[in-house]
Amino acid sequence: MEFAQTNRIPVAGGWGAWARAGGLLSFGPNINEMARRTAEYVDKVLKGAKPAELPIQQPTKFELIINAKAAKAMGIDVPPTLLARADEVIE
Repeated sequence: MEFAQTNRIPVAGGWGAWARAGGLLSFGPNINEMARRTAEYVDKVLKGAKPAELPIQQPTKFELIINAKAAKAMGIDVPPTLLARADEVIE
């Protein structure tokens, strides 16, 4: 992220950590929700469920994080409508 910030390169990633580390934005699955669902699977396996018989699950909760501070440093104007839709805005 340091290279991107120094060279004013907007970085977008699929994990919230990208935006929190200085990237412009991230859009992807909510890690906390994924961890909770993983724990539910582990619980089922420990209670005797066969892993091969458990359904495959995909993320259902996604989050948009915008780093307004990084955008300002790069001279990028983020539309207010996009900021309003974000789950988190880093000032």
